Amino acid sequence: MSKIIKLKRGLDINLVGKAEEKIAQAAAAGSYAVSPLDFGGVVPKLLVKVGDVVKAGSPLFFDKNHAEVIFTSPVSGKVSAINRGEKRKLLNIVVEPDSEQSYEEFDVPAVARATKQEVTSVLLAAGLWPMIIQRPYGIIASAADTPKAIFISGFDSAPLAPDMNFALADRQSDLQKGVEVLGKLTSGKVHLSLEAGRSGVLDKLTGVEVHRFQGPHPAGNVGVQIHHIDPVNKGEVVWTVNVADVAIIGRLFNTGKVDMTRVIAVCGSEVKNPCYYRVVAGAPVGTFCKAEGDVRIINGNVLTGTKTAADGYLGYYTNQVTVIPEGDKFEFLGWAMPRFNKFSVSHSYFSWLCPKKAYNLDTNLNGGKRAFIVTGLFEKYVPMDIYPMYLLKAILAGDIDKMENLGIYEVIEEDLALCEFVDPSKTDIQEIVRNGINLMIKELN
Repeated sequence: MSKIIKLKRGLDINLVGKAEEKIAQAAAAGSYAVSPLDFGGVVPKLLVKVGDVVKAGSPLFFDKNHAEVIFTSPVSGKVSAINRGEKRKLLNIVVEPDSEQSYEEFDVPAVARATKQEVTSVLLAAGLWPMIIQRPYGIIASAADTPKAIFISGFDSAPLAPDMNFALADRQSDLQKGVEVLGKLTSGKVHLSLEAGRSGVLDKLTGVEVHRFQGPHPAGNVGVQIHHIDPVNKGEVVWTVNVADVAIIGRLFNTGKVDMTRVIAVCGSEVKNPCYYRVVAGAPVGTFCKAEGDVRIINGNVLTGTKTAADGYLGYYTNQVTVIPEGDKFEFLGWAMPRFNKFSVSHSYFSWLCPKKAYNLDTNLNGGKRAFIVTGLFEKYVPMDIYPMYLLKAILAGDIDKMENLGIYEVIEEDLALCEFVDPSKTDIQEIVRNGINLMIKELN
């Protein structure tokens, strides 16, 4: 029986619109898209042009800085559009799918006898290497490195997060194979973190060291789990993989094909029937999300997700789509009203009297941006032995030595997302963290 790691600091934000545990099939899509914007730090170089015919698993572009890292099509069909933005920045590559899908065939080795190099070569060729993320920095891992360990979070504690045991209930064979593949990539252990008190398909996996966590969000963040299991020090590298992506990697080695089908949660107060959908990565949001009115569609959760247009596409890493009201309405004397339906971490509203109430929150900041002040508030919501406020000040000052000493190697944006939510100054904390990480990469690599 694994020891339970109990976390007290953090915050659960209880929202209306939790996905019901049933799986629906998304409507047929007329296009799929892969966007380089989903991959931080990637400078894309196109390998296709409009009119080219591709299969599922065919290369679409690669990273100029790391030419071995390629990105492949999730479906077979014809490249119908290559969309660019300002200064010809590549926004996405759109593929019009065939009525019957065809796949690139990859020669996968028997995992039990395979070497690290053989496994790495297959993942790179199939375009699944971007699923492996490096800590520190939260960027795509370098294939030349050997991490001291690999970490998988088997649960998500973010608002309205999907139940991964339910979403992956029929994927045990792929999950097990994926774990075996990851075991070939490290000289250390493969760590799997699970939520205490819950069980499912993930409990049956072998070849992993299981850890159980109990506590509020961000207990499900892999960065928090790494901190409590085997922290990252200067000069060390660990890798992380989303548990849903572990199943996709395993399916590649079981079938020799790239199948980007995944089960996602479509949730939020503005979704009429919140539930799970079986979709292919890169599918149009409109095929499974029929939101109406003045709403915000989010690729991901409300804390760390990306705003997406109604005609946008599902992100590469997305396991959840959230729809909430847009907060563009002025509230007269809002500060003076009792606001029984508003949530606050302070006693400013009466929400503290109803800790289990589910709220229908919009995107309104409830106030304007103010000076960045030292409050001591952030430390209550980060269950790590770091000082978030001082780390953020060091980043703003560009002081690399202090950033190192204060824990920049242990965090990425999602680990301080709650600080942004509770911050009375309305500071873009996640943007500050990413700017600090980019500075570290530029100066030290």
